[in-house]
Amino acid sequence: QVQLAEAGGGLVQAGGSLRLSCAASGRTFSTYTMGWFRQASGKEREFVAAISWNVVSRYYADSVKGRFTISRDNAKNTVYLQMNSLKPEDTAVYYCAAADQNYRGGTPIQSTVRYDYWGQGTQVTVSS
Repeated sequence: QVQLAEAGGGLVQAGGSLRLSCAASGRTFSTYTMGWFRQASGKEREFVAAISWNVVSRYYADSVKGRFTISRDNAKNTVYLQMNSLKPEDTAVYYCAAADQNYRGGTPIQSTVRYDYWGQGTQVTVSS
C-alpha cells in the first residue's frame, strides 16, 4: 500500500516556474514507477511524465518535453516535477501516481490504467 500527497501547486504567471513534489508513505517507494498526470477542467486526465524506479528511464508528454523535468529521491520517498516556461494551457490539477515496476503487460506507461495509487492532486494555475 502506498499513500501519495502532492504539494507545490499555486498561481504563477506565464513563463514562470513551479516545482511540485509528491511524498509517498511506505517502505517500498523505490520499487514503484512514478508518474505525473494532469486534468484540466472539463477534460480527461492526461499523462505528463514518468520515471522508473531506478531513475534510468524518464518519459514525457510531447506538450511538456523540454520544459518539465521529473526526478525522484528514493531516500526521501519523494518524486518531483520541475515545471519551467509555464503556459496558460498547463493550468490543471496535477496528480502523482505509482505503478508496479514489475508490470509486464502491454499497457503503456502513459495510461492511467497502469497506476495503482493516486494522490489527491494539487492545483496549478498559469495566468497569461
